Amino acid sequence: MTHNERVSLIERENPSISISRQAALLNISRSSAYYTPRVNEKDIALMNAIDEIYTACPFYGSRRIRGELKELAMPAGRERVQKLMRVMGIEAVYPKKRTSIPDNSHRTYPYLLRGLSVIRPNHVWGTDITYVRLEKGFAYLVAILDWFSRYVLSWELSLSLDGAFCLNTLHRALEVAIPDIHNSDQGSQFTALAYTLMLEKANIKISMDGKGRCMDNIFTERLWRTVKYENIYLQSYRDFREARQGLHEYFTFYNQKRKHQSLNYQTPHHVYFQRSSNNINH
Repeated sequence: MTHNERVSLIERENPSISISRQAALLNISRSSAYYTPRVNEKDIALMNAIDEIYTACPFYGSRRIRGELKELAMPAGRERVQKLMRVMGIEAVYPKKRTSIPDNSHRTYPYLLRGLSVIRPNHVWGTDITYVRLEKGFAYLVAILDWFSRYVLSWELSLSLDGAFCLNTLHRALEVAIPDIHNSDQGSQFTALAYTLMLEKANIKISMDGKGRCMDNIFTERLWRTVKYENIYLQSYRDFREARQGLHEYFTFYNQKRKHQSLNYQTPHHVYFQRSSNNINH
């Protein structure tokens, strides 16, 4: 069980067992158990509106988002919009989400996919992080996607941008198969030594998007729009635990039931496992 899964088991209104005691039993820190986002309800409402605007128009910066907020009768100063976008991980200058923040001390890698035709499962995997709105705060979602089949190999929800949830997601994906190329942005979660070493030990080529190039990881960006429009925005999850359960159900549907026009109306699961190489363990 991951750290975030243990945190989600905390029953904050349990009359018999204190939160501190539950944290000790679950082997997590008290600070994790008491964690709440440091934003007020008005800011969360603005962040949720910003998320919808940015999901629809990922090329919008803070100025245009502020204009859209004004039309929604949610006026906010530009500095406030920029501050909230930073909390969400959205960069105002480039059309590139910055849920994963660069670390200049980490090694980065060149982009390997320019002009490449992805011709089979496990040829290229892509990963990214996105903001997930909750009624009582927010969380972050990471997923690893097979570009050829659109199959989601692994995903995880987190209350923070700690790189551990990305590493756990990669570990689970590599239990399914080994890709030729792994593509991500240059965020610190993906340039961390533990993450890149796991890829290198599996002899996987590492590709990273150029700065400010939101379309380098286009298939994962499309996945986020699909997940938000078909699930997150419709369900209005109350808290972390509810979101995790709902997303588990949605990704099962997405992989096994949802037919894609780009896949000739087949499901990602069918395309992935029918055409995968023999090194897949399932």
